[in-house]
Amino acid sequence: MLDKFSTNAFLSFGLGFILMWLSEATEAHMNYTAKPRVVLPPNYVKEIRPPSKKGSPVIVDFSIFVVDINSINVEDMDFRVDMFIHQRWLESRLEIPDDIFEEGDDYVTLLPEVFENFWQPDPYFLNSKIAEIATLTHKFTSVTLYKNKTVRYAARMHAIIACQMEFQLYPMDIQVCPIYIESFSSNNQKVKLRWSDSGVTLNPELKLLQYNLGQPLELEESDGYMPEKVGNFSRLTVYFRFERQIGHHLIQTFAPSSLVVMLSWFSFWLGLDAIPGRVTLLVTCMLTLVTMFTGADIPPVAYVKALDLWMAGCMLSVFAALAEFVVVKVLDVQYQYQVNRIPKVLPMRISNMEKGQCATVASWEGGAVRSRKATQTPTTPGQTSLQGNGGPPKPARRQSLLSVAWTDTDTGVEKIMWREIDKVSRAVFPILFFVFVLLYWPILLMKSS
Repeated sequence: MLDKFSTNAFLSFGLGFILMWLSEATEAHMNYTAKPRVVLPPNYVKEIRPPSKKGSPVIVDFSIFVVDINSINVEDMDFRVDMFIHQRWLESRLEIPDDIFEEGDDYVTLLPEVFENFWQPDPYFLNSKIAEIATLTHKFTSVTLYKNKTVRYAARMHAIIACQMEFQLYPMDIQVCPIYIESFSSNNQKVKLRWSDSGVTLNPELKLLQYNLGQPLELEESDGYMPEKVGNFSRLTVYFRFERQIGHHLIQTFAPSSLVVMLSWFSFWLGLDAIPGRVTLLVTCMLTLVTMFTGADIPPVAYVKALDLWMAGCMLSVFAALAEFVVVKVLDVQYQYQVNRIPKVLPMRISNMEKGQCATVASWEGGAVRSRKATQTPTTPGQTSLQGNGGPPKPARRQSLLSVAWTDTDTGVEKIMWREIDKVSRAVFPILFFVFVLLYWPILLMKSS
């Protein structure tokens, strides 16, 4: 009985020992795979930058691959960019065993948790409103370690960048929007940012809705003094040049407004007997222009834009046509008033003269009645001339309405003032508008270029 008990106890002890050994072995294996296999020196401090030559900063190579640019907002004056950023620097303090590299490879990809134990540069976007790393189930970042102890960090980011836009030449404006990248806490004596050989690369399939992206992009390396941080800091700059496409505005704004202005010229061929049609045509043209320009997507700025000058020119042309109609209508009213008054005044004066009640003859000049004595002057046979008291003889002519109508001495045809104004306007208004167009576009193109 005792032997049986001893045997069971021995078996239980042996089985427990085996299970304990297996557990420790499994745990050791799990810990071995989870722990970083990059051996950091015992005195490694991640807050201290890698050693470099005396007086020289740590060089951090920076590059960007632009995936997409969208939401160019003229009201908030910013744009959104999706991109991959890459940083590369030398960490000479690492002790890297060769067995962590696969055969034929000179690099290994580390987990983000391992990278947290490394020294890291701290660049940031100086003029960004929002800048964050893209995430789905985790942050889209990767860390690559090379045999020569070079560390490469990559991340997928999206940022909203502020841009000080100018719209004097809108809709042919060109916006130059920089992105400033600067080290936050390390001045230029400790960390120096520089563009890598690839610099900034654009997605070849990148297309913008209303802009053309000027290429090549202008890159710049500089040192900027930051009074908030009291020091000079290394800075990288990339300039994006957004050139607005004019095709949309030609179809939606310039061509329709030109046709509306030309349509207003048809009113000069409509006589005053078509007053409702003429007024309706001009007022409709004016309201069409007002609706067209108020409904356009115009940046709400306080200064005058190129499109505002075009709008003012078109509306002034239609308004001038409407004012011309008012002038000719007033002249026509005066003409009708004088034409209807002469047959009543002149026969009455002649009748009084024949009866001897008045020794004067009434003559009408310029809408005023003047009394003159009837005297005979030597003229051609059968012709009588009326002259004043001892005044010189005046040539006989039919110019009864000096202000609104007259008779052409060459053709003998009566000409009415308002009709002549309409005839002149048919040529003057198109000429003035075409002169405006010829001045507007060359100046705009020259300034935009």
